[in-house]
Amino acid sequence: MKAMLINAYGENATFEAADVAKPEVKAGHVLVKIAASSVNTVDTMIRSMGKDLPLSPDTPAILGMDFAGTVEAVGDRVKDFSVGDEVYGCAGGLADLPGTLAQYMVADSNLIAHKAKNLLMPEAAALPLVAITAYEGLQRAGINQGQKVLVHGGSGGVGHVALQLAKHWGAEVYSTGGGEKQLALIERLGATGINYKTETVEQYVDKHTDGAGFDVVFDSVGGANLTNSFEAAALNGQVATTVSMCELDLTPAHLKGLSLHVVFMLIPMLHNFKREQHAEILRNLTQICESGGLTPVLDEEQFSLEQVGQAYARLESGKAMGKVVVEN
Repeated sequence: MKAMLINAYGENATFEAADVAKPEVKAGHVLVKIAASSVNTVDTMIRSMGKDLPLSPDTPAILGMDFAGTVEAVGDRVKDFSVGDEVYGCAGGLADLPGTLAQYMVADSNLIAHKAKNLLMPEAAALPLVAITAYEGLQRAGINQGQKVLVHGGSGGVGHVALQLAKHWGAEVYSTGGGEKQLALIERLGATGINYKTETVEQYVDKHTDGAGFDVVFDSVGGANLTNSFEAAALNGQVATTVSMCELDLTPAHLKGLSLHVVFMLIPMLHNFKREQHAEILRNLTQICESGGLTPVLDEEQFSLEQVGQAYARLESGKAMGKVVVEN
């Protein structure tokens, strides 16, 4: 089969087209013909950092985590999938799991689900990593109907899903963005936009919560921005973040009695730990998509498998709006 390989890691690492052996299905897995995959920040980190990142596969490597495609073969002990099923998931591209930048991949059936019928393959491929992350973070934060929820980075990959899910679950949703295009997307997706460049945290907390703070803050920016999340949260509030590899003074969180939830959705893949939970979340996301509660946003630029290097550059440029997708 055709695949795009990384033969050596580094900031200028290139993808090279190669013919490699088509993988064979095994027990508990399905063979999928890949129709589309999407690029996530962690994919670009693996390419540039290589073995400085513990989860990077050995080279030559087939990267890519998210995919949508069609089942071509079913292994023993697989009950929920049949040949011809359209599926999606986040199932490879790290450690010893070959990725999605190829014509075929073998995926653990506990990491996939049936694709939403109202989504095209590229749309479905855009969802798994970011949607599982958003779903897990909001659920761990105990999201409830009627709460005021703040999403930092609502025009990004995780953020644009988080604000839609929060709205679907009945919350009153607000979201930060840094420009007209970002804020327009946030508003189109049903949240109230906040320009963090022109409004201080104190100003928008006063404006939207009468100074009380938000019940849930979902921080898809994280790092140093967590201090803004702590400031924006209500007393005994909930903060969920996707980026916490930093040193931070937790005193503000202590004084407010905040709960901090760190979401690292790659744990099931890396450690073969409760992978079936990802399948369950994906099944729920399929239902939410089919009910109209979640629509993935794709970047305006399109890329073929052979152009995957350009797709990575697009995401790294910071100019993409929505998810960058690669179509086979």
